[in-house]
Amino acid sequence: MKLNRSIRSLINSFTGKRISTSSLQFRLTLELVALSILGLGSVAFWAGWQMEQNLIAAHKQTLEYIARRFPEQVQLYSEMGVLETGLELTINKVSTPSLAVWVKSDDGRLVVQSSHLESDSLEIRRVAAMTDVPKKPQIVRFGDRDIVLCGSPLALNGKPFGKLYLSQDITEDRQKLNAGLSRLLLVSVLAIVILIVAISKRICKAMQPLEQMSLVASAISADDLTDNLKAAKLQLNQAPDEILGLAKAFNEMLFRLSGSWEQQRQFVDNVSHELRTPLTVVVGYLQSLLRRSNNLSAYQQQALETATAEAERTIRMLQDLLDLARADSGNLHFRLNPIMLNTLVAEVAAMSQKVSNRQINVLTTDEDVVICADQDRLQQVLINLVDNAIKYSAPEQSVDLILEQTEQLAMIHVRDRGIGIPLNHQNRIFERFYRVDESMTRSRDGTGLGLAIVKSLIEGMEGRITLRSKPGEGSIFTITLPLWKPPL
Repeated sequence: MKLNRSIRSLINSFTGKRISTSSLQFRLTLELVALSILGLGSVAFWAGWQMEQNLIAAHKQTLEYIARRFPEQVQLYSEMGVLETGLELTINKVSTPSLAVWVKSDDGRLVVQSSHLESDSLEIRRVAAMTDVPKKPQIVRFGDRDIVLCGSPLALNGKPFGKLYLSQDITEDRQKLNAGLSRLLLVSVLAIVILIVAISKRICKAMQPLEQMSLVASAISADDLTDNLKAAKLQLNQAPDEILGLAKAFNEMLFRLSGSWEQQRQFVDNVSHELRTPLTVVVGYLQSLLRRSNNLSAYQQQALETATAEAERTIRMLQDLLDLARADSGNLHFRLNPIMLNTLVAEVAAMSQKVSNRQINVLTTDEDVVICADQDRLQQVLINLVDNAIKYSAPEQSVDLILEQTEQLAMIHVRDRGIGIPLNHQNRIFERFYRVDESMTRSRDGTGLGLAIVKSLIEGMEGRITLRSKPGEGSIFTITLPLWKPPL
């Protein structure tokens, strides 16, 4: 986990972006970095081990060579004098500051040793204390020193003479080797850091087409599918074949969605137009029958009234569908003019109060609130919201229309004290045909399109609508519109 956090911090610092541990970029970078660390670590470990083995093997071969040639050298020097002199000359020739040589007779007496060794030196005493001195050169550790040691039988003139001891100190060579391995480790760490940077930047560059695709997909709206499909398409010229194939499939999907969306809008528009006329005729005949209902029974009278109400409701729904279709296609035109909101809010309250016989309270500011909007459309919105507030509150509960303004915005609050809307339904309340409770709202003479039309009209006038509600306490719909600024 610490390694993951360290690599993520390093990637974030070099790419300038915050990378999640679950992102594809982080996972690819982590996997490639792990493979790089494994590869470089393996190479560095093998190189260090091989260098150490070569160092030890070289010293062992040196001692084996000296032990093998030692009797010949002694015999050569002995021809010019006594045997002890030959031993001394041979030992002095092969000895070095790090290589000590001494010979003991069969009875354990020290016959001769290197000139830099004393007869009671610590090295000789340590070897003498050993129970089994290796015949072949082996590494032996004395304290903090590493020694290559061997003790081979010595035969002179074909007769056993004693034992030849060779001891070479390789501590300094090993220290130099360890220093070299430390430098190798440092270089490996730097190489890994460089690899992390290079890999993260390369993967970040390779991921840019996918990020572009994600941005385009998140920014596409229904308007882009019809009015600006060419701009919504992905334009990737320098990308791998796999990503180009994905971009091509994405663009083809956009084309199919655009066609389906256009067919759906045309269908809704055509059906609404074709059905509204015959339904209007049906309503006219039904109303005519109701006006001449003197000879009808109570059951027939009720049936005609129900049929008339449902037909009128269907006509209203068709008109709402037409308005939504026009809004979707951009054909819903607005006549934008300066409007005095104080007056409009008061007129809507008076009209709704007269029709519904319900108390509508108006709370406005002393200042004139002027916006630039379509008065008829805005009046339609306010009437719709007030009508909803009346429907979903008890007869004795009042409805409030509150007008406020800030430096840049005008806000109209429509508040009721009715049944309220649960939190899990508030995000979907502006969807078409969405109902919070079918059994509760079906009897309230609604089409399920009112709030969707309200949202489309308000957004068409460059405003927005929000909702705050709590079950059992009521709801507040807030319309926000920019204030009108007179031209200079």
